[in-house]
Amino acid sequence: MAEAETMTRGYGIGDLAVGMSAEYSRTVSDQDIERFAALSGDDNPVHLDDEYANASMFKGRIAHGMLSASFISTIFGTRLPGPGAIYLSQTLKFKAPVRPGDVVDAMVEVTAIDRDRRRVSFACVCRVDGSTVLEGEALLLVPA
Repeated sequence: MAEAETMTRGYGIGDLAVGMSAEYSRTVSDQDIERFAALSGDDNPVHLDDEYANASMFKGRIAHGMLSASFISTIFGTRLPGPGAIYLSQTLKFKAPVRPGDVVDAMVEVTAIDRDRRRVSFACVCRVDGSTVLEGEALLLVPA
């Protein structure tokens, strides 16, 4: 299947194989953090207030963990499996903070496929400069 085609219709369950992977990278900006806070309602000052954040254990502002996790969702909805895939579950372990200006590299890899039930398991990871900041597993329902 051509990549341009996957962007509009996505992969079906029959198109997937264990080991397939996809990536998405984004530089986290101050504006991203502010918009995420406004959208989610999470206005914890460790994300928004320099003075507060500098006095915290992080010694500076950090992005919301769920902002980085949303980049995994970006992959699922747009690349692999792509449009039509439905999240069933996601586990996450937050390993290190993401700071404004960091480039987050998100990656997912197919680890198991249940073709009869149309469920696909994925390993998920986000890295900054090669260091893991978030990892987990996801289960998706994939169109036939």
